[in-house]
Amino acid sequence: MSSEHEASVFDTAADQAVALGNRLMEEHPDADPWEIASGLLAGVVHFWLYTRQPCGNPQCDSCAEIATAEQRLRQLLEETRQSAEESDYYRSPYGTNVGTA
Repeated sequence: MSSEHEASVFDTAADQAVALGNRLMEEHPDADPWEIASGLLAGVVHFWLYTRQPCGNPQCDSCAEIATAEQRLRQLLEETRQSAEESDYYRSPYGTNVGTA
C-alpha cells in the first residue's frame, strides 16, 4: 500500500468523523456539542486501541512499541497531541494565553 493511498484513507477517515459530528449536531440541535464530541472521541479511542493490540509473540519486533497498555496509551497521547497541534482550531482568539497587540 502506497503512502499516498494511506494518506487518502487517513484523510477520508478524519473527514468522515467530522461529517458524523456535524450530522449529529444537525439531527440533535438541543444536544450539547461537547457531549457529541466526547462520544466521537470515545469511539475513536476504542477503535484505535483495538487496532493496536500486540500479536501475542513477546519477541515480535513490530509489536515492541505497543507491548504494554502504558506504551499504547503513550503512543495514543502523542498521536492525539500531534493531531491537535496541527488543527486549525488548536489556537483560539479567545484563549487566555493569546496576546493582544
